[in-house]
Amino acid sequence: MGRIAYVNGRFLPQREATVHIEDRGYQLADAVYEVWALFDGKLTDAEGHFTRLERSLSELRIPMPMSRRALTLVLREAVRRNRIRDGLVYLQVSRGVAPRDHAFPTQPVAPAMVITVSAVDRVAAEIRAAKGIGVITTPENRWGRCDIKTVGLLPNALAKQKAREAGATEAWFVDELGFVTEGASSNAWIVDGEGRLRTRDANANILRGITRHTLLDVIAQAGLEVDERPFTPDEAVAAQEAFITGAGTLVLPVIAVDGRPVGKGAPGPVAARLRRLYIERARATAI
Repeated sequence: MGRIAYVNGRFLPQREATVHIEDRGYQLADAVYEVWALFDGKLTDAEGHFTRLERSLSELRIPMPMSRRALTLVLREAVRRNRIRDGLVYLQVSRGVAPRDHAFPTQPVAPAMVITVSAVDRVAAEIRAAKGIGVITTPENRWGRCDIKTVGLLPNALAKQKAREAGATEAWFVDELGFVTEGASSNAWIVDGEGRLRTRDANANILRGITRHTLLDVIAQAGLEVDERPFTPDEAVAAQEAFITGAGTLVLPVIAVDGRPVGKGAPGPVAARLRRLYIERARATAI
């Protein structure tokens, strides 16, 4: 069976799914998105993703296309129709369709909404986590509102391509002070020489990662120490461990930065433990 998409009130085969040529998300990146991880066909960290979606839409003055309860039902139906147990659910909401103009439409238009569901090979993901990944660094060149989860991701896409061409998996943006802000599609962490977990604080110009937020709670319950303080690429290399977090990666060890090994150049015990604890939490709380 082919994949099924939801587009503005209709479920249809993904190969037949289309959006209007004057959708403002397509023409102006005037849209936001969210991604839920799926475990056993259920939405992970649902509350956090709904809350961030509502905040992102509010910041752009785009109304919610439907109530949270109704949206939950639509998301679950999209998962059911695609018969996917482990995967990712992508939701995009744009301001809607209107004649092209940089300013908002003068007449009210309905938000446009798209949902797709894709499968994730959890076995392959665990193999990758056991091996660890490499990251590169790149100068921070994004706009000043990275806290809003918009579809305006060209700098992120260019950074990801740069990483791929360098044989790495992720790119870490580095600000003018030399500190890592976050990854192109993830939050960045290290375990420093004293065993403290460090990650950039959410008041900086970074995305307020939902996986990051949940992991902070997991870390607290595990009795580990967190220092929400930035770090440099050199500090990452000198650290005991490094890892990234996100809905697509969960907790994924980083073993090299710009080709230089982190710690012993292999995944460490803290990241492995946190990945296990996060997955246990995700499975237990998914809806």
